[in-house]
Amino acid sequence: MSTPGVLSFTLQGWEQVLAKVKRALVYLDAACAESLHWGCGPTRLMEAVGGPVCHLREFQPNAVGGNAEQPKAVFVLSCLLKGRTVETLRDIISRSHFQYCVVVTALSHAVHLTANHVPAAAAAELEGQQPVFEQLEEKLCEWMGNMNYTAEVLHVPLLLAPIAPYLALTPAFASLFPLLSQDIHLLNSARPDKRRLGSLGEVDSTALTPELILQMRCLVSGLSSLCEHLGVREECFAVGALSRVIAADLANYVPAKNRRKTAAGRASVVFVDRTLDLTGAVGHHGDNLAEKIISVLPQLPGHTNDVMVNMEELTALQTQEEDQNVIAPGCLAQANDLAAKALWEALLNTKHKEAVMEVRRHLVEAASRENLPIKMSMGRVTPGQLTSYIQLFKNNLKALRNHCGILQLGLATVQTLKHPQTAKWDNFLAFERLLLQSIGESGMSVVLNQLLPMFKPSTQRTNDDYGPEELLILLTYVYSVIGEFTVDKDLGEAEEKVKKALVQVFCEESELSPLLQKITEGCWHPVTGAEVAQ
Repeated sequence: MSTPGVLSFTLQGWEQVLAKVKRALVYLDAACAESLHWGCGPTRLMEAVGGPVCHLREFQPNAVGGNAEQPKAVFVLSCLLKGRTVETLRDIISRSHFQYCVVVTALSHAVHLTANHVPAAAAAELEGQQPVFEQLEEKLCEWMGNMNYTAEVLHVPLLLAPIAPYLALTPAFASLFPLLSQDIHLLNSARPDKRRLGSLGEVDSTALTPELILQMRCLVSGLSSLCEHLGVREECFAVGALSRVIAADLANYVPAKNRRKTAAGRASVVFVDRTLDLTGAVGHHGDNLAEKIISVLPQLPGHTNDVMVNMEELTALQTQEEDQNVIAPGCLAQANDLAAKALWEALLNTKHKEAVMEVRRHLVEAASRENLPIKMSMGRVTPGQLTSYIQLFKNNLKALRNHCGILQLGLATVQTLKHPQTAKWDNFLAFERLLLQSIGESGMSVVLNQLLPMFKPSTQRTNDDYGPEELLILLTYVYSVIGEFTVDKDLGEAEEKVKKALVQVFCEESELSPLLQKITEGCWHPVTGAEVAQ
């Protein structure tokens, strides 16, 4: 898979969208906004919209509609044009004054046929036709109030958010998670006794729920479009139960079969279930600055892979409440800033110490180009030293504009190095090594008993103690590295103690984080019956 091909795949998709947005209200859902964010940046979209005012809006039921001076709308969506999505389209258009509506969907017409339960044989006969899209175009005109108005529905494969030339993510499928052994019971509940599944190894597409089949087909559609853009016929490999099903579905996907007949190149595609590397996801083994930045700084709202960078150090905030300015957060994605993109790739590719030195080098070079009075210093790079370089740009509007990307990454580095959680990173790593040693020497029950004293309520914790999220990370790490094990009396008793201690910690928290609220939603205290989230 060539790097230019992967990047151009996203850019080519957005160029098709940008060609439609001139002087339009643009509504994006979260996944498409994230693809834009990393792919070409919102500035390109605003330039394409043109006009004195650019209106970008989140696609949601209560989104503001268009007034009489706003006759055109473009909706850019990552989801199926079905159900709640169509209802939201209807609600927004009905309370607006649109005369021209364009709906861009990241999912192919073939997927929409699957979602509408069209049999494969009938779908094959519709090749070259798009009845689902055509029916929605008629509905759009009806909602606009005049069948002579203009409506377009088109497919653009906005699958990827390319965070680096060699690394792209799929925001629309961030919640797609592999099947677990416990899911066998749920799958069997909808199957006759004679066709009951014995293990995950027996799962195929016919055993999945309709919702999961649709989500899988949506992913397959995007991957097939990527392979078409690259001009390759893929050979699929899979590790894990759900990955095996997805690989088989891509192999049997009718548009993919037709594409492979004429593709000149070849590519290997490896699918791996996320559950097979939970240790890597929760461990603190990495010596990578980008990993620490993403782990420590608060998440950028609506995004799965970017963070908020506090930019107040570069602005002169007024102290009077009535004149208080709102400072938008910085971020890691700098799609149109070549220097910042080079620095971001260095943060991803190099070890922590080298990455921090790269940040200093880029700040020094930026200050030199602006003729700022920088004082060079050698030796170890400190947060204070980086801050002093960044402060040189304060209130210098021209310099801020010229090097905004570098400054955002520089501040992200400083804020990460100063963050209390970063100090815990090495402690986590050391403790994980001790846990590994204990598992090898003493077994799981001993390890859990070693963890018990660490379960402390908020009123008894110090800054050096682990909170609920960190305890869950440690437990996930332990159970991931140990693999399969036999439950005996000692282990059963140790697990019960850990469960009770964890529930007690959750119940005594004054406020749960958003993540813990999601985890504990619907969970009940085993003794009192009180809801843990409360």
